[in-house]
Amino acid sequence: MADELNPGPAPPRAELGGPGTDRVAELERRLARVEAEAEGPRRVVQVHPGTVVTVLGVTAFALALVALVLLAWGAITLVLMAVFFAVALNPAVDFFVRRGWRRGLAATTVFLLAFLLLAAIITLAGPPLVKQVRHFVDGLPELSRGQGPLGVLERRYHVVENIEDAVTKGDYAKNLALGVAATGIGVIVVSFLSFFMLLEGRGWVERLLNLAPDDLRPRVERVGQGIYQAVGGFVTGNLVASALGGTLATIVLLATGIPYAVPLGLLVAFLDLIPILGAILAPIMLGLVALTQGVVPAIIVVGSFFIYHQIEVYYLRPLIYGRAVELSPLAVLVAIVIGTELAGLLGTLAAIPVAAGIQVVLAEVGDARSSARHREIIEPTGSVSRPGA
Repeated sequence: MADELNPGPAPPRAELGGPGTDRVAELERRLARVEAEAEGPRRVVQVHPGTVVTVLGVTAFALALVALVLLAWGAITLVLMAVFFAVALNPAVDFFVRRGWRRGLAATTVFLLAFLLLAAIITLAGPPLVKQVRHFVDGLPELSRGQGPLGVLERRYHVVENIEDAVTKGDYAKNLALGVAATGIGVIVVSFLSFFMLLEGRGWVERLLNLAPDDLRPRVERVGQGIYQAVGGFVTGNLVASALGGTLATIVLLATGIPYAVPLGLLVAFLDLIPILGAILAPIMLGLVALTQGVVPAIIVVGSFFIYHQIEVYYLRPLIYGRAVELSPLAVLVAIVIGTELAGLLGTLAAIPVAAGIQVVLAEVGDARSSARHREIIEPTGSVSRPGA
């Protein structure tokens, strides 16, 4: 009975026969060949001297370009400011061009209208601004004694002493004169650059597009159009929202009897140009100033701006921007932090349009890859032989 249950020793592999044995032998031979190759001498990679020279040349060119940007950053700043103004004014120029105007005439008309609008704002806001600044200067003696509407600032923070120390240290008058002269020259340079960008910008864009290969030109045109819409939408929307915020600030301050309403309104308009941070700094600053007149005016001012900024963030800016700027809050914060660190205030202002432009490029690259995968699925590269072919 035990002999029947015990089948005996297994036959040798050679006696098994069949196709399975041949497959095992083939796998053993492949494994032996792989082990022999792994134990053999390592591959030696030879680098051609021309490749080394090319890498060193590209590295040197990149370093030289970074150094040039750092040295010419002042001029680059003026050019970027001119680009923003030109982008903001270009929709109005295109409006007249579509109605049969020559581009030169349209650009000149829009530029003159912009200067007339600026002159009208200065004419309306200038006299009360000068009056209130003069009133502030006349009240400095009271302020230095801790009296007057802003005397609390002197009593708590010694504002007058700090300003006097800053003015008396160093050659303040010379630095102030140089700063005013540099600002005036910068305004003139930016104005001329913006005007000539409106005149010749489209021609420059066409020349750059001609450098692109024919198969990539439609994609480059889509990217350029998307970046233009993003930057234009942001600049136009930011200017409109800033003007509305400054106007509302002036009205609320005048209604509550807060001193220096016009200068503070202009400051709010400037702060509102800064994304996110401006919406935080403006109510805090106005609340502190209004608090010198009492708790009730401060509550009214801060409450009014809180309501306005909710309307601006959720309704006004999306309505003005349209679909030009679609960034998540996290992307906006990251862009602002990086832009501020790299270029200061200009980087803060340019952070969102630059991030929107990068988003347009990434979206185009993603669409191109999706289209390529779709074509590979519909039209496989491998040829399939048909029966009887």
